Amino acid sequence: MNPSASGWIEKYGSVVQKHQNAFPDFDALYSTLKKSGFVYGLNSSIPDFIPFEHSLSEDEKAKINLLNALYFTYYLNEGKGDYVHFVEQVYKFYEVLKINRAGFFGKLLTGNKTSAKLEKLLASRIYIEDNIFSKTFNSLITNSLLFVDVLLFKHYLNGVDDLKTKAEEIEYLAINITYHALSSKEQNRKDNKLSQLLASSLTYINCAENNFDGSYRDRLLNNKEIWENRYLLDMACLTVWEDHSLDYTESEFIFGIGKDLGIENHLISESIMHVTEFFRQNLDTIPYLKEKNLAHQFYDSMGKIVKKLILRNSKRLHKELSQSAELVALLSKSTVRDLSRDEKKKVQNQLIDIFKSIPSLAIFILPGGAILLPIFIKLIPKLLPSAFDENRIDEEEKSTNN
Repeated sequence: MNPSASGWIEKYGSVVQKHQNAFPDFDALYSTLKKSGFVYGLNSSIPDFIPFEHSLSEDEKAKINLLNALYFTYYLNEGKGDYVHFVEQVYKFYEVLKINRAGFFGKLLTGNKTSAKLEKLLASRIYIEDNIFSKTFNSLITNSLLFVDVLLFKHYLNGVDDLKTKAEEIEYLAINITYHALSSKEQNRKDNKLSQLLASSLTYINCAENNFDGSYRDRLLNNKEIWENRYLLDMACLTVWEDHSLDYTESEFIFGIGKDLGIENHLISESIMHVTEFFRQNLDTIPYLKEKNLAHQFYDSMGKIVKKLILRNSKRLHKELSQSAELVALLSKSTVRDLSRDEKKKVQNQLIDIFKSIPSLAIFILPGGAILLPIFIKLIPKLLPSAFDENRIDEEEKSTNN
């Protein structure tokens, strides 16, 4: 099976029919997804029963693991393996979440067969525009949130009405836990930058009424979804272990989070053990795990990505910005002072409208993409100075006046 060639979803369907009993329950599925790294956003392997034609990239492994996770979530929930119905259900699920709207990705979803459209859709969940994401951003943010798709699909199959609200809730808790996990560490300058970045991102996921004072833990206490809680705990473990160490304060934080989530101590210990073992086994197969502190790599890489996107789309951005005096004024203010929550919300709404009109900037609308917005806002005035200087005279205007 080649997940980079057309027809791979139908090929998976023919293969999985012979392995319907690969996962007797969701616990077995989740354990395998952790072992493969899918839950952590660091895909190192795929299920043993799936053949492949060539050495798979991490992106290709992520696509296979996502489809496999969605299929067996469907199979275990519905008690049947009707593959055609499964493909239709997954596509409808993403349609409910508005992931497949043409406005976001132009002509991304083309073709008549649902499986062909789903291939392009799943590819868009992993990367856009020939892997414009660096490996760090791709894995630690976008791909680490892919398991949210699985949790939401489970809710979809059980008839949950407002999936968008549920998605925001899970993402909010995941980012809050990540932030506080970083805060439990002995931070250096880059860790502080990353913490501030995560804090800023909350304004951009419809959670402006919340903050990082610990009140998010009230939501944890009220969250009774077992697999959401297990996933959130694993996200916390991944974050505190990212520098390959776990001190007393970090361990205390993990057990505190686990208690809030209603998870027994032996399962909390297992979660720490699993992420430790994953790091140990995959240092050679996932090279950037060797970086002493992934927070350094993470922050620096995101800045480079956003800078590249702004420069590549500078003319279009300049044109769009010139049509919004209020947005330019707010972005100019952001260079000298912190914006208020209402001002940040205005910036968010107007930037999202711009992102929808520029396909290359669609990454800011993907799950996790909101985390890039503070960097984007910080870099725009530096990279597009003419948009923020109303008295600047362009060279073209000079030649006209002369």
